[in-house]
Amino acid sequence: MIQDVQQEHIARRVQDLTQLYGTAPVSSAMGLSTRTIERWAAGQVRIPLHVAPALDRIFGSTERTPQPSRTGQLTFVDLFAGIGGIRLGLEAAGAACVFTSEWDKYAVQTYAANHMSDHAIAGDITQVDPSDVPDHDILAAGFPCQPFSLAGVSKKNSLGRAHGFLDATQGTLFFNVAEIVAAKRPRAVLLENVKNLRSHDGGQTFRVIREVLEDGLGYRFTSKVIDAKGFVPQHRERVIMVATRDGEEFDWSSVRPTKTNAQLESVLHREDGSERGHAPYVDPETGLVSEKYSLSDRLWAYLQAYAAKHKAAGNGFGYGLVTAKDHARTLSARYHKDGSEILISRGPALNPRRLTPRECARLMGFPDDFVIPVSDTQAYRQFGNSVAVPVIASVSRQLVHSLNR
Repeated sequence: MIQDVQQEHIARRVQDLTQLYGTAPVSSAMGLSTRTIERWAAGQVRIPLHVAPALDRIFGSTERTPQPSRTGQLTFVDLFAGIGGIRLGLEAAGAACVFTSEWDKYAVQTYAANHMSDHAIAGDITQVDPSDVPDHDILAAGFPCQPFSLAGVSKKNSLGRAHGFLDATQGTLFFNVAEIVAAKRPRAVLLENVKNLRSHDGGQTFRVIREVLEDGLGYRFTSKVIDAKGFVPQHRERVIMVATRDGEEFDWSSVRPTKTNAQLESVLHREDGSERGHAPYVDPETGLVSEKYSLSDRLWAYLQAYAAKHKAAGNGFGYGLVTAKDHARTLSARYHKDGSEILISRGPALNPRRLTPRECARLMGFPDDFVIPVSDTQAYRQFGNSVAVPVIASVSRQLVHSLNR
């Protein structure tokens, strides 16, 4: 009888999650087929009892419930959402998320474990009809950059015709962003990308983005390259683009660094026994960072030889060895391969170590209660691809202020 009650409870939990996030995101996060999740939700088969704690670990406990939007609260959609870094920044500014799109199943797993919503996570944005996206005040997107082609598109004939400018972006993921902007007319657009977007494809990519938003859709466009090192102990330059529908002026001077002297010691595990609860990254018995993050003799020798070879050739390639008093190079999605861009010195007698996934989360400005439900490899990729949350939070506060004003 107890097992029957437990079965009913787990099935109801699965039903709630599929209604909240959708069957595909739940099945992806659990690493199971959609058919299995559907059968569990329908009560057609007995559900293993270990599924209950697994659901809590991945999606949060049943005590976590979505927070309703306040009356008059600005709303936003989170496109190319990744693990929700932009969302955290906008929520810190008081805005509420009403739609999410992310196609990577591992990113969806992390996103679902950390962001409670009253909407399902949509998958591939290219398969989403713009009319199905709810109305919103701010469209936010950290879209991948691809080359655009203006072949066959006459700017003269396109002026004043949004669809003409959209033709210039066909075959790119920005096209889907622009389609939604054209269909839903949000009050503002917030975009983030790598610094090199401005020079990508000879500057044509950035030029088309600006022309689509300004000339094609009638928005006021502005952009700035911001280095996250004023917010977190990491040199990370990204271009932030803001476009406003009704001509609101965005004041970049209000986007100010919050930690001008940030050092890596602020994100590194304290190895004095006070972080034993951060297993498996910290050994719960010794309080020290797990030895698996230390470089092997073979890998350390290879990286040193590789750096020496390129130095002799006059190149600047090599590993980045830092101490707790330094700030780091840019964390990249390839960090899982060898960690060479950010190696933490452990003194001359010991091989250096990689950052742990939790330290990477901190380096990107994520809070310590941010759940990391995926493997180290996926975690490194996710944080390397994410935004520096405090940067987005600072931009978002100014954007919300501009719109409310």
